[in-house]
Amino acid sequence: MSDSLAAMPAMPAIASPSPSPDVPASLQSFLSFDFGARRTGVAAGNRVLGTATPLRTIVAEAKDDRLAQAEARVREWQPDGLVVGVPFHPDGAPHENTARARKFGRQLAERCRLPIFEVDERYSTTEALAGGARDADAAAACIILEQFLRSLK
Repeated sequence: MSDSLAAMPAMPAIASPSPSPDVPASLQSFLSFDFGARRTGVAAGNRVLGTATPLRTIVAEAKDDRLAQAEARVREWQPDGLVVGVPFHPDGAPHENTARARKFGRQLAERCRLPIFEVDERYSTTEALAGGARDADAAAACIILEQFLRSLK
């Protein structure tokens, strides 16, 4: 772990999905993850521009490999916070991947010692595909992050 990551607070804050998360103004840059069992989309963005840029999708089936690659992105981009898309059924009910995405977020936050924010990501991949995305996972991560950035006060 780099010195900058080691100097961060030990206990990450975990926020539940909400239309207007309480995010301190000091948090300006974010990495977003569209969790998947085989592919996890990644995007970077910031509060000033309110936009996100797709990054290379993480391709890994093993949990440890996926977390290691995500942690490497955090070291590379050094964001102030992390955003994880959490999937739900259309009626809002959680399902198997809801718990998996939340666990991924908690584990990444603990490894990187950064605050993490969850975003309801229903339909993000569908929206990315409808928009003609070549990499639907990275595009979905952009959609998730831009939704989060729009919700900030």
